[in-house]
Amino acid sequence: MDYKKTNAPLNTQTRDLISMSEDTGNVYETVCIIAKRSNQIAGEMKHDLEKKLQEFASLNDNLEEISENREQIEISRFYERLPKPTLIATQEYLDHKIHFRNPAKDNLNNLD
Repeated sequence: MDYKKTNAPLNTQTRDLISMSEDTGNVYETVCIIAKRSNQIAGEMKHDLEKKLQEFASLNDNLEEISENREQIEISRFYERLPKPTLIATQEYLDHKIHFRNPAKDNLNNLD
């Protein structure tokens, strides 16, 4: 999923975790699924930001040579305006865009 084109809200919203956990039957498992996806999204965002900012990195670490770079500031502002990874992951979960499975439950079902 492209986190840049998500319909996730920019602000935190109160959610009913009991109704959100109907698919898994366990609130803790639902929170873990959303947390793992959030970590994946945060990693993708960090990697993309570092890759874009790498183009503007100077080879010299001299403070006198560092100047204000408009493109670098605009890229940083764009990433700051994006929804937080937890909000994106929660929206993906609510839209049923996250595919998950529990190997422990799968093993219990195979034993029966």
